[in-house]
Amino acid sequence: MTTAPRSERPQAKKKPTTPRRNTTPPGEIRLIGGLWKRTKLPVADKPGLRPTPDRVRETLFNWLGQDLTGWRCIDAFAGTGALGFEAASRGAAEVIIVEQDGILVSQLMATQKKLAASAVQVRRGDGVGQLRQLAPASQDAVFLDPPFDAEVYEPALRAAAAAIKPDGQIYLEAGQRWTDEALAEIGLALHRHLKAGAVHAHLLRRLPDTATA
Repeated sequence: MTTAPRSERPQAKKKPTTPRRNTTPPGEIRLIGGLWKRTKLPVADKPGLRPTPDRVRETLFNWLGQDLTGWRCIDAFAGTGALGFEAASRGAAEVIIVEQDGILVSQLMATQKKLAASAVQVRRGDGVGQLRQLAPASQDAVFLDPPFDAEVYEPALRAAAAAIKPDGQIYLEAGQRWTDEALAEIGLALHRHLKAGAVHAHLLRRLPDTATA
């Protein structure tokens, strides 16, 4: 029996690769943990609206420890409200959700009503202004996710640094990584960092000298 040279043998056909299916439509996102796990939140077609990706949210709440029972939090640039509702879903006792856009505020209020989320307060207004109105050292977590081109990062961070408890934490989402030097000028230090695509996710804490001042 003769065999064909290796180069003449028929090559096995490769199985076509099936693209991984995204089960969440582009007009909605899902909460990923807690009481309302898998609950859908609408995503309006708005310029600059950029919901925190699932992978980043999952990592963030791993950093925070999953169980937020009793926490006081504020989602200062809410958009879809994913961060604020995620915190409430995981047991936070009080979550303030702040948004300027009227259409988004209506969606946030509809979600709050649908979930009967009694711990959630939806407010229409300026995120920095709302942060400045908070009692000093009153928040366990502050979520900051403004549009990347918004010139609010430094004032928002300064207001958040004053609002968190000595052991509180700030989540910052930005288009670039903040340096240790820039954060130190505001009295903050980087605790965790993740880059996912264009997103730089930071978990920040107060510097020890500012936490005890």
